[in-house]
Amino acid sequence: MSQSLTKNYIHIVFSTKYRQKLIFPPVEEELHNYLGGICNNLKCQVIKVGGYSDHIHILCVLSKQIALMKLVQVVKSNSSKWIKTKGDEYKNFRWQDGYGAFSVNPAQVEIVANYIANQKQHHGIKTFEDEHRAFLKKYKIEYDERYVWD
Repeated sequence: MSQSLTKNYIHIVFSTKYRQKLIFPPVEEELHNYLGGICNNLKCQVIKVGGYSDHIHILCVLSKQIALMKLVQVVKSNSSKWIKTKGDEYKNFRWQDGYGAFSVNPAQVEIVANYIANQKQHHGIKTFEDEHRAFLKKYKIEYDERYVWD
């Protein structure tokens, strides 16, 4: 085969350091757009960015030109620097060290995008920690609770 053809839908999830509730209007929508812009600039077509006050969800198509680890590193690093320019309340802003990333079946992309779009309603019922544990269970990812959170 002379071409490398890929289409990997990835759902990326990460929180603020210590799950501090720092993502609110007016910076929330601008942050989501900024995160999407970073993904698009890295040729990772963004489908949906959303989240809640303490975490972010990104649904994108992972480019064959970048490793997932590098994508997350650039997204977190650039957005952390950017948000610190938005006021004194963000001068100590940091993302958690780790992240979750889950492959998405093409038939489920719209379902995941809708899930991300409805984060505010969803988190009226469930915490980020419970949500993340559910993802880990669904995708059968073994983990040690002591090392998941920071």
